[in-house]
Amino acid sequence: MLRTALRNVLAAKARLAMTVLAVCLGVAFVVGTLVFAESSAAAHRAAASKNFADIAVTVTPRHVPPGPEADRNARTLDDTLVRKLAALPGVSAVRPSAEGSATLNAADGSPLRARKAWANLADAYVPGEDGKDTRHPLVEGRAPAAGGELAVDSGTAAAGGLRVGDTVTLATDGPVMRKRLVGIVTTEDSRVTAGGTLVLFDRATAQRLFATPGHYTSIDLLAAPGTDRVALSERVTAMLPADRAEATSGAAQAVRQAATIDMQTRGHRKMPMIFAGVALFIGSFLIVNTFTMVVSRRTREIALLRAIGASRRQVVRSVLWEAALLGLAASAAGFVLGLGIATVLPDLLGTAEDPLPSGPLVIGPLPVVAALGVGVGVTVLAAWLPSRKAAKVAPVEALRSSPQSPSAAAFRIRGIAGAGLLALGGGLLVSLTGAKDASVENLQHAMLGCALLVAAMIVLAPLLAPPVIRLSGRLTRRLGVTGRLARENALRDPRRTAATASALMISTALVAGLAVIGDSTGQALDRQAATGLGADYVIGTRGNMAALDPAAARRVAGTPGVTTASAVSDSVVFTGGRVRQIAGVDPGTVDDVMRLDFLSGSLKDLGPGRIAVSNSVAREQAVSAGSRIKAALGRAQELAPYTVVGVYQDNPTAGDVLGARAEVQRNSLLPDTVQRILVRTDGGTVSEAVEDRLRTATGNSPLVQVKDRRAVVDEAAGAMGELLTLMYGLLAIGAVISLLGIVNTLAMSVSERTREIGVLRAIGMDRAGVRRMIRLESVTVAAFGTLLGLAGGLFGAWAVGALANGALEGYALALPWGTLLLLCLGSLAIGTAAAAVPARRAAALSPLEAVGEA
Repeated sequence: MLRTALRNVLAAKARLAMTVLAVCLGVAFVVGTLVFAESSAAAHRAAASKNFADIAVTVTPRHVPPGPEADRNARTLDDTLVRKLAALPGVSAVRPSAEGSATLNAADGSPLRARKAWANLADAYVPGEDGKDTRHPLVEGRAPAAGGELAVDSGTAAAGGLRVGDTVTLATDGPVMRKRLVGIVTTEDSRVTAGGTLVLFDRATAQRLFATPGHYTSIDLLAAPGTDRVALSERVTAMLPADRAEATSGAAQAVRQAATIDMQTRGHRKMPMIFAGVALFIGSFLIVNTFTMVVSRRTREIALLRAIGASRRQVVRSVLWEAALLGLAASAAGFVLGLGIATVLPDLLGTAEDPLPSGPLVIGPLPVVAALGVGVGVTVLAAWLPSRKAAKVAPVEALRSSPQSPSAAAFRIRGIAGAGLLALGGGLLVSLTGAKDASVENLQHAMLGCALLVAAMIVLAPLLAPPVIRLSGRLTRRLGVTGRLARENALRDPRRTAATASALMISTALVAGLAVIGDSTGQALDRQAATGLGADYVIGTRGNMAALDPAAARRVAGTPGVTTASAVSDSVVFTGGRVRQIAGVDPGTVDDVMRLDFLSGSLKDLGPGRIAVSNSVAREQAVSAGSRIKAALGRAQELAPYTVVGVYQDNPTAGDVLGARAEVQRNSLLPDTVQRILVRTDGGTVSEAVEDRLRTATGNSPLVQVKDRRAVVDEAAGAMGELLTLMYGLLAIGAVISLLGIVNTLAMSVSERTREIGVLRAIGMDRAGVRRMIRLESVTVAAFGTLLGLAGGLFGAWAVGALANGALEGYALALPWGTLLLLCLGSLAIGTAAAAVPARRAAALSPLEAVGEA
């Protein structure tokens, strides 16, 4: 039976190659993602280990919540401690640091790599006895020696077009600074090589910016050759004030830094794995369909095997061995293709602003096992049902001239099962239309309902194929006899037609549903952002832990063309067991720049101890205007009573809570700072000239973003970009696998209908007519899958939209007609393309030879 399986595989290489390719795509995405993940992690670990290779111990202030104790701890690391640590036995060198974050402007004035605030590093250039800082070797110029000088790493200089002697604009947390670039250094810090920046100041400037004069943020200790690093770490810990400083080994820091960078880039691995799952799921239908057709075609052969003594178990094993051999081929091809995907993923997922770490491919045992498990496992599992069907072929089947059609009872069972699944899935989705929020439980019910709906569509597809295809046949029959023959061919085996269309049906349902939800959500976010914002421009920082220059608000207010400039201090507030966002505003100007719709109360009594809350917060905490709640604002350690002066409709510009700006600034994590300036211009003017004036008023700080209303609205809907990328990726995968499935089915159909096609040629149908018949049959199957997928996807989007309506104010179902039209046109294109080779093969058949075939 093994020889029989091997012979069957080799006898149908071309037909089964498309099945191998479908499985290969899924295996490739799985292997590529796993290899990419392991290679990226290895690159992170290698870079981080290299950073800390010569560091034995690092001393840092013990972390405590902001307050007087934190200020005392920050003053622990001084030159006195540096000298004490240098005198310890086994210490070869001590390198103090004053680290922080600084963001630069490029030579053209645009912010340089400003979106990676966690990797915009700044430090002090601390020379050793030889006058050099071994952490930052100079490659050009000299080290910064005065407050008006700085150095940058070579990658930053190249990316920003900066040269020694240039004046560089930068900012650390607020005021804009301009310093002269006097040197360029190299660094092996993985945060910088992964797309960050490095700025070096002289020691006094770095201490003033990131610590306090005469103090450091950390001290690195290098061990003398032969020193036991564990013992050295214990000696360092013993001499430190235990409540104010702590020691960490270099190895532990390397692991921590690698983990941090790995976490920052982990999201890049999710999308390829989603593609892998979808490819394998859709590809499984192609496998089932292919093996079902193979078993049907080999009915006589299997019956003869049964007649000469083969048992049912042997027949099942024969089909499964055939599937396993195909799975092995798919695994091998997918593994090789996956290595190619892993090679290009860093370039595809990374950008010039956000590059991913590069390094050699790391191929561990997991990708190999996954390739074999996924390729062979999926293929064998998908072939199991056809193998069971093969085992039921009785020896008497060898005497029949045509295969036996499925019984009416089988169709009745299928109809009952499909109707049951449809009732369960549809009922579960309809029950969510009254949902008030997108809770985890509701999301789980929605996912279960969608899964049941897809299962119902798959089960009912053979029953729905005849009426739908007959309806579409009213169009194809207008094309004459070829149109009528194409319709009858598609109706000849509804199960085969449904199985062929299933891949396109599922991908269409996914894309249509995601497109509707994405478009509806995007429009809701647009409306919400536009409705809640009364300002014409929003000036803000790029990160949560950054602030605007306090003087910038006054300069913006005095800018020509500006009628109102309202400063906002953003912070956090702990209330109701959750951390929420609070915006500190000026009650006198907030109405000019925010469109607040109060359900109760107002802002006129806003002041110390008085706040306004959004409707979501009020609903969760069951409060209204006049109620009192307890909250801890910013750095406050204890809850204090606050009076609610008003409840407003959810507003993304206002956030969860509104408070008086003076009180929010006083208790903010960044005291006495401003994070946003909302600007109204004369007559609502929005132009490049106004934007340039506003940027000038903020000192052209790289930390600052100046956005008009349109940009704010686009940013609010920016999360839809990933959804759209996912949607089009799923469509591409579904299209490729659907193309393979239709080609496979048509090729098998042409082979089965050789005599029929020969008779048609003999009675006068020309080659063009045969090609047209095959193409119309392919388009009919593709149109059936697309229509069924559209119906399921739109229904699912309508039902799931209720969850979004509960979670997102103003959500309403919106149909992206352009995308849906492209889906329909795409299905016709897939049907036409899939028929090219089978139609050419059918048209090339010789009438006499075809009629004469047995």
